[in-house]
Amino acid sequence: MSSIKEHFEIPGRYKQWSFGLMGVGILSLIVGFILYGSADHGTRFWATMLQNSVYFLLIVNAAMFFFCATTLAWGGFQMTFRRVTEAISASVIPIGTITFIILMCIVFGGKDTIYEWLNKDKVAHDEILKGKSGFLSPTFFTVWSILTIGLWMALGIKMRSLSRSIDNHKLTVEEGKKYMFTNTIWAAIYIVWFALTVASVTPWLWLMSIDAHWFSTMYSWYTFASTFVAGMALISLFVIYLKNRGYLEYVNQEHLHDLGKFQFAFSIFWTYLWFAQFMLTWYANISEETIYFKPRFEGAYTGIFYLNLIINFLAPLLIFMSRNSKRNYATVTFMSILIIFGHWLDFYQMVFPHHYTDHVPMNLFDFGIALGFVGLIMWQTGTVLSKYPLLAKNHPFLKESIIHHT
Repeated sequence: MSSIKEHFEIPGRYKQWSFGLMGVGILSLIVGFILYGSADHGTRFWATMLQNSVYFLLIVNAAMFFFCATTLAWGGFQMTFRRVTEAISASVIPIGTITFIILMCIVFGGKDTIYEWLNKDKVAHDEILKGKSGFLSPTFFTVWSILTIGLWMALGIKMRSLSRSIDNHKLTVEEGKKYMFTNTIWAAIYIVWFALTVASVTPWLWLMSIDAHWFSTMYSWYTFASTFVAGMALISLFVIYLKNRGYLEYVNQEHLHDLGKFQFAFSIFWTYLWFAQFMLTWYANISEETIYFKPRFEGAYTGIFYLNLIINFLAPLLIFMSRNSKRNYATVTFMSILIIFGHWLDFYQMVFPHHYTDHVPMNLFDFGIALGFVGLIMWQTGTVLSKYPLLAKNHPFLKESIIHHT
């Protein structure tokens, strides 16, 4: 173990890219606010900020879900790259803070062009909005957002601290059993909270309430599948980057193969939810249901609608179907970038068609904000990776990961 490269040293080029991308994001923020911040109550500006902040927050939070799900299952294959997953999940802290600020600016800034349920007069004369007013209210929205992001941060910090607590302490058999039991308990608490937030209430509030007259019982699972597969793609990119830099010596093609299988499987799962949600709405032909898909399927967003399906379903299906493709660094890198971009498009069409039905307003502002978040994830993940050993060498399941074969 002493011969391996245990500590990540951030290359100068990596720093330049992360700061450069964050600089692009800040510049886009300033220019975007000048151009769109006051026009039409800032709909264009705040829609872009909402889409990007929520998307990237859910992606990095998916890393902690993966961490806790594998802990709860007592899985060992991921131990050789566990610190990568932990480092990505630490980005929940800065991105969660940014997302909360954006959400509060929208709610308490009276941006009823984003959330129409903020308009009291409209609610008073709309039976559907009035019926949801107990749920769709600034008070509930704020309290639930604080609990959601706050507990994601707190439980993430707890799980990472438990992981690092044995870095300098070799466990006895009894200590190992106690350690695994403690990890399992805290992972279970996180999974329960994840189910109550990402898998149910939070996407309803942050995203589905944009189209407050419409609802889908599969919406939260749909957003989960979208961000989880993008989260696995993000983990794959960092693992490959570190391998190419000479780190993560115990990670091999078997681990990369499993990461590819996760991307393949959850791309199929996302497609199942996409089809089920769309098909049920289409054949029911109820106006309250079809109103959501009409501008996306028949209007200005038709191209994005089909491109979304091609990138997020057909590409992973055809490319990741073979065993060799999931073991090829170049292929996995290309597909991971494509999947992250594809589901970014997916979130774009979740947010914008309600506000702009006659045209797609996408331009450099949207991409600039997205690149700013990418830079922030790079900076935060690299910083955390450089602070702690890259290998959880005293974990009871490490040997299982080293000899892992799939």
